[in-house]
Amino acid sequence: MTSIDLNSDLGEGAGTEREIMPFITSANIACGAHAGDERSMRETVLLAIENKVAAGAHPGYRDPANFGRTALDIPPHELTADLIVQIEALRAIARVEGTDLTHVKCHGALYNTAHRDEGVAASIVRAVKRSAPDLLLFVFPGSALERAARAEGLRVAREGFIDRTYEPDGALRSRTHRDALITDPARAAAQAVSFMRDGGVRAHDGTFLEFSVDTLCVHGDTPGAPAILRAARAALVSAGVGVRRVG
Repeated sequence: MTSIDLNSDLGEGAGTEREIMPFITSANIACGAHAGDERSMRETVLLAIENKVAAGAHPGYRDPANFGRTALDIPPHELTADLIVQIEALRAIARVEGTDLTHVKCHGALYNTAHRDEGVAASIVRAVKRSAPDLLLFVFPGSALERAARAEGLRVAREGFIDRTYEPDGALRSRTHRDALITDPARAAAQAVSFMRDGGVRAHDGTFLEFSVDTLCVHGDTPGAPAILRAARAALVSAGVGVRRVG
């Protein structure tokens, strides 16, 4: 065990940004498609600067009615073009404020679809390669997105989740299940330590899943997210794991 990045999806209207920022090292900022607008992007970038947190783009399906959590059937070239618009919009704001982006992490259904859908994964990789090839791409370990990104020479950071449960096949458990979210800070902290100490986590049925990760996520809209992050960071440090930005 050496060190790990802690990230959170922010600028999505949950209003937890100021409470969360002191405990994370990377902020994934909504780019105006599934959530957010120019004002929220700027405010979240400024909070990241204030807290010395790395700022990253958090693009998703352009579907605010469903918060980007419903997979959409979009032609590949249109999806790529829209993702480029989202990434470049946030990057322009970051640069005006005297900083730059460090990474890209897709949101919701887009992220989950890219786990296994090679076409969607390729669209995401094309967008990052054309608009921001210098940035890290956060990926689900072993996913189609990771394979596509590595094949195109992009740098990746493999991501684990400490506020979500897993299926035995390694996928995130659907939010339609009552046990999909982990909201108990102690349980989430234990899952964070398990990633680092044991090299993986237990699925909801007890199956052990081996995962090598570079960054750990708590969603900004998870109930009690600030308390979860506080507990996770303390538990990691107590276990001898440093908390620092990836890349």
